[in-house]
Amino acid sequence: MTDLTKPWPLGLDARRWPLFCLGVVLGIALLSQLDVWASRGAIGWPDQWRAPFFFITDYGLSDWVLIPSLAVFILAMLAVLLLKRLSRLAAIEVAMLSAFVFLGVGVPGLIANLLKRLVGRSRPSEFEVSGAFSFQNIFNDWQFQSFPSGHTTTAIALAFVIGFLWPRLFPVFFVVGAVVGLSRVPVGMHYPTDVFGGLIVGMLGAYLVRNLFARRRWLFERRPNGRIVRRQLAALRRAFQRVRA
Repeated sequence: MTDLTKPWPLGLDARRWPLFCLGVVLGIALLSQLDVWASRGAIGWPDQWRAPFFFITDYGLSDWVLIPSLAVFILAMLAVLLLKRLSRLAAIEVAMLSAFVFLGVGVPGLIANLLKRLVGRSRPSEFEVSGAFSFQNIFNDWQFQSFPSGHTTTAIALAFVIGFLWPRLFPVFFVVGAVVGLSRVPVGMHYPTDVFGGLIVGMLGAYLVRNLFARRRWLFERRPNGRIVRRQLAALRRAFQRVRA
């Protein structure tokens, strides 16, 4: 399983970043050769084959993550102002958790939306008119905001956010996130290269937020060996123990 305590995924460090960037570019170039074949083929599947993908694809919407996490953060901060002692410390930890979930998903999503505007690639729905490689940079509408896939970005970012907090859950959330990404092709909203781009943005964006939190010792800490781990939620644990008693 992926070691989520490393500062960056895939063993990335200062020496390997240029090779990683080159690999991403090559990956996009190779996948682009399959874009039309995969997209037109999947859109042409029978409706009963495509129906499950329409069901699962909405998991990639960010609202169901961002709105509750923001609401919990606001309530927790109010509790911090009103409560004292152990309850206040527990509220601070809840605020940290909700803030990390919000930013860990929201920041990659924001980056993806900026890239969508800058790149301006046409969606599969525009294939008959514009083809698979038509672009309207910066000034565009949703029909020219295909790269990268926002749903994939959200689903993959959430998988890593959950993995940083509770590593045992990471494989399940990552598989679900990957399925959400793949679903974007048969539902006719993205090409495979868009999904690949969303995976990269979601993964790196989640790591970026985690590392920024660790730098300030918010929820995470960097060990002497360079590993980044979640700090113990001691106040929450004590509060639960007190309630159960």
